[in-house]
Amino acid sequence: QVRLTESGGGLVQPGGSLKLSCNAVGMNFRLFSMSWYSQAPGTQRELVATITSEGDTTYADSVKGRFTVSRDNARRTMYLQMNNLLPEDSARYYCNTQPLNSRYWGQGTQVTISS
Repeated sequence: QVRLTESGGGLVQPGGSLKLSCNAVGMNFRLFSMSWYSQAPGTQRELVATITSEGDTTYADSVKGRFTVSRDNARRTMYLQMNNLLPEDSARYYCNTQPLNSRYWGQGTQVTISS
């Protein structure tokens, strides 16, 4: 059974940084492209960043130059380094495969940017 567990969220001031982690069990992690998604209250879940099994990355325009996605296949973990955070980055962040599988959604991790 696949289980994705997000962690690393928190409350930080504008301009601050956070590093999110997504740990995967029950799947051959190295074979999958993986993505980070965000969802603010009252909005749809949005794609933030993707990293392929080969390590190629893509980003939403809103986070380019500020966020960096990476992965450690030995640890079955994907990361999202978030720098220069803005209030509009506040959301719950989730990871999933790419293309996503609705059965794989975890609980997410809350990121709140506020002074």
